[in-house]
Amino acid sequence: MTNWLNRLIPSLSSKLEGDVSSHIPKGIWNKCKQCDAILYQPELDRNMHVCQKCDYHFRLSARQRLSLFLNQNTVEELFQTVKPLDRLKFKDTKKYKDRLLSAQKTTGEIEAILCMKGALDDVQVVALASDFNFMAGSMSSAVGEKFVRAVDHALGLKLPLICFAVSGGARMQESLFSLMQMARTSAAVEKMKQQGIPFISVLTDPCYGGVTASYAMLGDINIAEPKASIGFAGPRVIEQTVREKLPEGFQSSEFLMEHGAIDMVIHRHHLKATITRLLRRMLAYQHSKVGLLAHHKDF
Repeated sequence: MTNWLNRLIPSLSSKLEGDVSSHIPKGIWNKCKQCDAILYQPELDRNMHVCQKCDYHFRLSARQRLSLFLNQNTVEELFQTVKPLDRLKFKDTKKYKDRLLSAQKTTGEIEAILCMKGALDDVQVVALASDFNFMAGSMSSAVGEKFVRAVDHALGLKLPLICFAVSGGARMQESLFSLMQMARTSAAVEKMKQQGIPFISVLTDPCYGGVTASYAMLGDINIAEPKASIGFAGPRVIEQTVREKLPEGFQSSEFLMEHGAIDMVIHRHHLKATITRLLRRMLAYQHSKVGLLAHHKDF
């Protein structure tokens, strides 16, 4: 709109500009955080929320993650009654109870983690996924409870467990009630290992704090998505502590794989097929091992 028209009829110019913006429905376009490309949202959805220009992996909600991962019409959501509690009546600039209500309203979820039973092709699994939109995916006592129940459910049915971890760490509003979940979840994973039930951990962007220091790094196989940020303390905290400049790409999934901290970096397009193939091999080995033990007992 030209300056002279703005001066003469300002109300008309603002009306015209409003009309132009009103013709563009919300949610049609998205901007890549890495290359700044403007992406058509339906195409981005079809591409599993991966930028077609630079391959940047957008963050997914827990429900989006599991709907993409598990076969449709095989999904059963578990432990929906497990809810967070404000045992300490915690308050900082805002009451913890109010923060929970706000997160629940924003995400439509009760807690920062979802648990579902479903199938990957012909392989039945129990799957967990955290949601960064719910208080940064922080680990509360309810998150720990859901994880432990998922492990017990998988053990009872002798099904593999898959966990998609994304988190800023332990939930400070719950203090030690949150921190003790590191021990609870780690002990639960140990039960799976003792019984020979596969547990695959998938680390997504970002994964930090107590989650990384517990169940997220305890998988039989630890996988990460490309360029995911993974660590305990953040890079700025580390630099301020050690007073040294960190290497380029420090705490990226590629850096961690190069230094032996994780096993694989898998593109989102290939994640389902790769995990399915790994589970088939792990289960086949498990069955052959059980058969071999039974054969020895016969003699």
